[in-house]
Amino acid sequence: MKKKIIWIIDDDAIYQKIIEKIIKKSGVISSHTSFSNGNEAINTLKNTLEDNKQLPDIILLDINMPVMDGWEFMEEIKYLKSKIDKRIIIYMVSSSIAPEDKNKSKTFTDIYSYIPKPVSVNDLIAIVSNE
Repeated sequence: MKKKIIWIIDDDAIYQKIIEKIIKKSGVISSHTSFSNGNEAINTLKNTLEDNKQLPDIILLDINMPVMDGWEFMEEIKYLKSKIDKRIIIYMVSSSIAPEDKNKSKTFTDIYSYIPKPVSVNDLIAIVSNE
């Protein structure tokens, strides 16, 4: 299995540390980058496209964040889609148990699946295996 590049978009600093440990423990990720909101990630994505740098294979996207939340990120990425020449698998990852969030995630064709927090080592291995 080829190791993947993953982006974590989540404003929770504690969760960021936890997911970093899970990533290391899983052994299936070659590199990861963390962002505290969707705006940082969108700007980095734009710069990555302009500089022909390597895009992520997988994005783990939180819903509720300041500046730009997960839904707003999904709206913004639609405008960049024509410039992206690879498939980026996006998982909506949230501690929200609201059925409307899970249902809303299904309305975005670019969201592969909705995963409740916390993501486990087995979840991460399954995510990479599904790709």
